[in-house]
Amino acid sequence: MISWKGIFPAITTKFTSDDQLDLELFGKNLAAQLEAGVHGIIVGGTLGEASVLTSEEKERLIKYAKEIIGNKVPVILNIAEGSTREAISQAKLARSLGCDGLMLLPPMRYKTDHRETVTYFTTIANSTDLPIMIYNNPIDYKTEITIGMFEELMDCENIEAVKESTREVTNVTRLINHFGERLKILCGVDTIAMEALMMGADGWVAGLVCAFPNETVRLYTLIKDGCYDEARMLYRWFMPLLELDIHPKLVQYIKLAETQTGLGSEYVRAPRLMLVGEERQRILEIIDNAIASALQ
Repeated sequence: MISWKGIFPAITTKFTSDDQLDLELFGKNLAAQLEAGVHGIIVGGTLGEASVLTSEEKERLIKYAKEIIGNKVPVILNIAEGSTREAISQAKLARSLGCDGLMLLPPMRYKTDHRETVTYFTTIANSTDLPIMIYNNPIDYKTEITIGMFEELMDCENIEAVKESTREVTNVTRLINHFGERLKILCGVDTIAMEALMMGADGWVAGLVCAFPNETVRLYTLIKDGCYDEARMLYRWFMPLLELDIHPKLVQYIKLAETQTGLGSEYVRAPRLMLVGEERQRILEIIDNAIASALQ
């Protein structure tokens, strides 16, 4: 059972300098997330560089995450596959390893139409008893999951939530108007998180939380407690960092932030490359300025 409320970090995958999994550093970040009070962990998302992980590596990450986390918060596996068959295989893997839920993207590399999208999600949902959060991000993944699609998907009782990443805050209200409490809503875009939460979103699948867990959880708590003036001040401080989440190089940017806060390293897996030169200096300045101003 997942409540789908609160902060769910889309955790980064840590690598060593020779491109192996760095489980020790991965565990350090997980421990910091738990200490800050997050409400769930998502493994193998976009920030987790899912597209370049092998099934064996996903298995090792899930097993290690479960060792660190136990039953303290739900562990959720992201599924982003090109074929329905492989997606079902990943769902079975998640179930066998003790995952508590799934996050599902539409099929990768092929833009499905309405019927194909609904069939893809329902086929996977019917193959498992794990609770599911649908990831709706037409900006980056080209397929929009419409209200009409969600109406059909509600026939699957284990489709319980949506990661709302259309970047349209008004969609929070549209979803609530259509589905009420039946479909939990988690904001998936850092730069509109406060707006989405104030309009009734249940939670936040966050990116910069990987480097700033305490600040992210505090912002969520302030908003849900109605402390809007204090929340606005924190949000204004946070915004230059949150904007790192909406760039194609969000993985590199957030990993640099993790490095600066002692919760990660800059190592990424090719074809991504670590930041260099003017770009690295520019992003580093944003991060370091935020860290410095937070200490004043």
